[in-house]
Amino acid sequence: MAAVLLTLALGRSPLLGAQQTDRAKRLGQRMMCVCGCNQILTACNHVGCTYSHAMLKELDDRIARGDSDDLILQSFMQEYGPTVLVDPPKTGFTGLVWLVPIVAPLLALYLVWELLRRWRQRATRAPAATPQLPRELLDRARREAGHRTDE
Repeated sequence: MAAVLLTLALGRSPLLGAQQTDRAKRLGQRMMCVCGCNQILTACNHVGCTYSHAMLKELDDRIARGDSDDLILQSFMQEYGPTVLVDPPKTGFTGLVWLVPIVAPLLALYLVWELLRRWRQRATRAPAATPQLPRELLDRARREAGHRTDE
Protein backbone atom coordinates (compact mmCIF):
# COMPACT_ATOMS: atom_id res chain seq x y z
CA MET A 1 0.00 0.00 0.00
CA ALA A 2 2.80 2.44 0.90
CA ALA A 3 4.61 1.64 -2.34
CA VAL A 4 1.47 2.46 -4.33
CA LEU A 5 1.02 5.80 -2.52
CA LEU A 6 4.68 6.64 -3.02
CA THR A 7 4.44 5.84 -6.73
CA LEU A 8 1.31 8.00 -7.06
CA ALA A 9 2.92 10.86 -5.14
CA LEU A 10 6.06 10.75 -7.25
CA GLY A 11 4.02 10.50 -10.44
CA ARG A 12 2.02 13.61 -9.52
CA SER A 13 5.03 15.68 -8.53
CA PRO A 14 5.35 18.26 -11.32
CA LEU A 15 9.07 18.63 -10.82
CA LEU A 16 9.76 14.95 -11.27
CA GLY A 17 7.17 14.43 -14.01
CA ALA A 18 8.38 17.27 -16.19
CA GLN A 19 11.99 16.26 -15.93
CA GLN A 20 11.64 12.56 -16.64
CA THR A 21 12.16 12.73 -20.40
CA ASP A 22 15.04 14.22 -22.33
CA ARG A 23 12.56 16.17 -24.43
CA ALA A 24 11.03 17.78 -21.33
CA LYS A 25 14.47 18.66 -20.00
CA ARG A 26 15.48 20.15 -23.36
CA LEU A 27 12.28 22.23 -23.61
CA GLY A 28 12.52 23.28 -19.95
CA GLN A 29 16.04 24.56 -20.65
CA ARG A 30 14.65 26.81 -23.40
CA MET A 31 12.19 28.55 -21.05
CA MET A 32 12.52 30.93 -18.11
CA CYS A 33 10.55 30.81 -14.87
CA VAL A 34 8.18 33.79 -14.70
CA CYS A 35 8.39 34.21 -10.91
CA GLY A 36 11.05 36.90 -11.36
CA CYS A 37 14.05 34.79 -10.36
CA ASN A 38 15.57 34.99 -13.88
CA GLN A 39 16.40 31.29 -13.80
CA ILE A 40 15.81 28.62 -16.37
CA LEU A 41 12.50 26.85 -15.78
CA THR A 42 14.01 23.49 -14.83
CA ALA A 43 16.54 25.19 -12.52
CA CYS A 44 14.15 27.41 -10.50
CA ASN A 45 14.74 26.45 -6.90
CA HIS A 46 12.77 29.07 -5.00
CA VAL A 47 10.94 27.61 -2.06
CA GLY A 48 7.23 27.97 -2.62
CA CYS A 49 7.53 29.08 -6.26
CA THR A 50 4.13 28.23 -7.65
CA TYR A 51 4.97 29.38 -11.17
CA SER A 52 7.68 26.81 -11.90
CA HIS A 53 5.58 23.93 -10.57
CA ALA A 54 2.56 24.95 -12.66
CA MET A 55 4.68 25.57 -15.76
CA LEU A 56 6.49 22.24 -15.42
CA LYS A 57 3.18 20.44 -14.99
CA GLU A 58 1.79 22.18 -18.07
CA LEU A 59 4.95 21.25 -19.98
CA ASP A 60 4.61 17.64 -18.88
CA ASP A 61 0.93 17.57 -19.90
CA ARG A 62 1.65 19.00 -23.35
CA ILE A 63 4.45 16.51 -23.94
CA ALA A 64 2.17 13.67 -22.82
CA ARG A 65 -0.47 14.92 -25.32
CA GLY A 66 2.11 14.72 -28.09
CA ASP A 67 2.31 18.44 -28.96
CA SER A 68 5.28 19.49 -31.08
CA ASP A 69 8.14 21.49 -29.56
CA ASP A 70 7.21 24.58 -31.59
CA LEU A 71 3.57 24.35 -30.53
CA ILE A 72 4.55 24.01 -26.87
CA LEU A 73 6.90 26.99 -27.03
CA GLN A 74 4.32 29.08 -28.91
CA SER A 75 1.62 28.31 -26.36
CA PHE A 76 3.91 29.22 -23.46
CA MET A 77 4.88 32.42 -25.27
CA GLN A 78 1.21 33.31 -25.82
CA GLU A 79 0.37 32.67 -22.19
CA TYR A 80 3.41 34.24 -20.48
CA GLY A 81 4.80 36.58 -23.15
CA PRO A 82 8.06 36.46 -25.12
CA THR A 83 10.13 36.79 -21.94
CA VAL A 84 9.33 33.17 -21.10
CA LEU A 85 11.77 32.06 -23.79
CA VAL A 86 15.48 32.01 -22.98
CA ASP A 87 16.19 33.10 -26.57
CA PRO A 88 13.21 35.27 -27.60
CA PRO A 89 12.43 35.69 -31.31
CA LYS A 90 14.57 38.36 -32.94
CA THR A 91 11.75 40.35 -34.52
CA GLY A 92 10.28 43.75 -33.73
CA PHE A 93 11.59 45.38 -30.58
CA THR A 94 13.58 42.32 -29.50
CA GLY A 95 15.32 42.44 -32.86
CA LEU A 96 16.43 45.98 -32.07
CA VAL A 97 17.66 44.86 -28.67
CA TRP A 98 19.97 42.40 -30.40
CA LEU A 99 20.95 44.77 -33.20
CA VAL A 100 21.61 48.08 -31.40
CA PRO A 101 24.58 46.90 -29.26
CA ILE A 102 26.33 45.84 -32.46
CA VAL A 103 25.40 48.74 -34.75
CA ALA A 104 25.69 51.66 -32.29
CA PRO A 105 29.43 51.26 -31.49
CA LEU A 106 30.24 50.72 -35.18
CA LEU A 107 28.29 53.85 -36.11
CA ALA A 108 30.02 55.84 -33.35
CA LEU A 109 33.46 54.70 -34.55
CA TYR A 110 32.59 55.68 -38.12
CA LEU A 111 31.39 59.12 -37.04
CA VAL A 112 34.55 59.78 -34.99
CA TRP A 113 36.73 58.60 -37.89
CA GLU A 114 34.85 60.83 -40.35
CA LEU A 115 35.09 63.85 -38.03
CA LEU A 116 38.85 63.39 -37.57
CA ARG A 117 39.33 62.93 -41.32
CA ARG A 118 37.50 66.19 -42.08
CA TRP A 119 39.43 68.10 -39.43
CA ARG A 120 42.72 66.88 -40.89
CA GLN A 121 41.65 67.80 -44.43
CA ARG A 122 40.60 71.26 -43.34
CA ALA A 123 43.93 71.79 -41.57
CA THR A 124 45.94 70.83 -44.67
CA ARG A 125 43.81 72.89 -47.09
CA ALA A 126 43.78 76.10 -45.09
CA PRO A 127 46.62 78.46 -46.05
CA ALA A 128 48.89 79.69 -43.36
CA ALA A 129 47.50 82.89 -41.94
CA THR A 130 49.78 85.89 -42.48
CA PRO A 131 49.14 89.30 -41.02
CA GLN A 132 48.07 91.83 -43.62
CA LEU A 133 50.28 94.93 -43.28
CA PRO A 134 49.61 98.15 -45.08
CA ARG A 135 51.62 98.66 -48.26
CA GLU A 136 53.37 101.77 -46.92
CA LEU A 137 54.82 99.85 -43.95
CA LEU A 138 56.11 97.08 -46.21
CA ASP A 139 57.77 99.58 -48.55
CA ARG A 140 59.34 101.45 -45.63
CA ALA A 141 60.66 98.16 -44.15
CA ARG A 142 62.21 97.22 -47.52
CA ARG A 143 63.86 100.61 -47.85
CA GLU A 144 65.30 100.45 -44.35
CA ALA A 145 66.46 96.89 -44.86
CA GLY A 146 68.15 97.96 -48.07
CA HIS A 147 70.00 100.81 -46.33
CA ARG A 148 71.30 98.50 -43.65
CA THR A 149 72.55 95.92 -46.10
CA ASP A 150 74.34 98.51 -48.18
CA GLU A 151 76.50 99.65 -45.28
